[in-house]
Amino acid sequence: MMPKQVTVRLYGALNDFLPPERRGTEFIHRFTGTPSVKDLLESLGPPHPEVDLILLDGQAVDFTHRVEAGSRVAAYPAFHALEVTALLRVGRPLPDVRRFALDVGLGRLAGFLRMLGFDTLWRNDFEDRELARLSQEDARLLLTRDLGLLKRAEVLHGYFPRHTDPAHQLVEVVRRFQLAARMQPFTRCMACNGLLVAVGRDDVLGRIPPGVAALHTHFLQCPSCQRVYWPGTHHQRMQALVDKLRALPAKTT
Repeated sequence: MMPKQVTVRLYGALNDFLPPERRGTEFIHRFTGTPSVKDLLESLGPPHPEVDLILLDGQAVDFTHRVEAGSRVAAYPAFHALEVTALLRVGRPLPDVRRFALDVGLGRLAGFLRMLGFDTLWRNDFEDRELARLSQEDARLLLTRDLGLLKRAEVLHGYFPRHTDPAHQLVEVVRRFQLAARMQPFTRCMACNGLLVAVGRDDVLGRIPPGVAALHTHFLQCPSCQRVYWPGTHHQRMQALVDKLRALPAKTT
């Protein structure tokens, strides 16, 4: 069977999934059969949760639309500064409550998101099918550097952190999902995701260092794992990080 060809152009952050010579420019892609536009785009690299708008020969289409030879496909990432008619978008509106599920390689990012107050599920033994199910059934935003996982059809919302450093990943996620105004820092346990409660010094004596007990009278405790938190130097560093995240300039795409 002779291969067919289409002209493709990816915009914005979708170029991150292309080889350098194809970024920021039109290119010819050869294919066989009549794939859906979802399958065609994912064969090029971008996972569908990162695609927000698809134009086929200038007309907005959904992921199920079939691609024919000679067409021109343009795909765009999520827009923040530009208003895009909802009926044209293939990306689903973000859930009102931002909740997350992270794969095994993003444990430190999970801790950061919990520190900001976001309900964040992470285990070192999550299987791909379980994460995909959580993304769909619980309307959780799936974060993973496994493109195969993000391309599962049941994943509704997801993101591939570009950086490998957790602090940089956190900046990406805060900007991508517009989290700055939604943060409630120091309300969740960084270890187990439980909601923290205020306790007095007498409630935690014997489980905190004597020097800490001498300096502080108010603490936060996780009812689930019993971990105790207090405003020490580590808390000050985290507060500085929160302040930087709140001051991030808005991302346009």
